[in-house]
Amino acid sequence: MGFQPNFLYFEPRAGARGGEPYIHAIDEKILKVEELESIRLKDYLQLDQAEAAKSMGISQPTFHRIITEAHRKIAEAFVEGKAIRVEGGNYVIAGAKINAPPRRMPPGWRGGKRGRVLLASFKS
Repeated sequence: MGFQPNFLYFEPRAGARGGEPYIHAIDEKILKVEELESIRLKDYLQLDQAEAAKSMGISQPTFHRIITEAHRKIAEAFVEGKAIRVEGGNYVIAGAKINAPPRRMPPGWRGGKRGRVLLASFKS
């Protein structure tokens, strides 16, 4: 089961009390693609940890470390009003051919800045 994120940047907006329509985040948290995948499997699809780890082709302890770090980053961004950028990490997009030319990423993608992008996701 492969997943490629369609949205790579999330920025906080001002509250309902008015003021500026957008808060321009001074700082941002980098959420790796595998961290987003762990959130998608465990929290969005509601798989148990064993199923989610198997889907990603990793051990349960590794899955636990990945999702714990993802939750910490998201919580920090929400509490401190930071933006969240999805980029980097170690992953493979399911079904990708190893010798295939790299795909062009959507505008705003800064792949390779952090982590190693292999352009493939997790096992199904």
